[in-house]
Amino acid sequence: MGRVDTEHLVEVWQRILEPSGVSWVLFENGRCVMLKEPDGELTGQAVVILRQYGPVRAGGPAGDFGTRALEDGTGWLVTGHHPDVVTCVGPDEPADPSHLAVGLHGRGKRHRDGTDLHVVHVADAR
Repeated sequence: MGRVDTEHLVEVWQRILEPSGVSWVLFENGRCVMLKEPDGELTGQAVVILRQYGPVRAGGPAGDFGTRALEDGTGWLVTGHHPDVVTCVGPDEPADPSHLAVGLHGRGKRHRDGTDLHVVHVADAR
């Protein structure tokens, strides 16, 4: 698996989320935790959410995902079982651009972020 381009991911999430005015925290593998009602320190809040909703556990909702192509063709958003936890998958990441391959790839990134919990960017919109 190649190195994630943090600068590109920050640009993508800024483009998607700045109009909404929501605060957000980006994790190393592309997982974004949106904090619609932030209270206090954002990194800690995001870590608590991702620790619970990031790791994939077989046989339950943590294994589920949905995919949505970005309108500008720069990749996909992969959702999971928490509405404010979303992964960005770039167009060159999975060799197979099918929804299943993209979703599985994004779910894998969510799992890595949910177990590593390494924050690379915080956007405080308060």
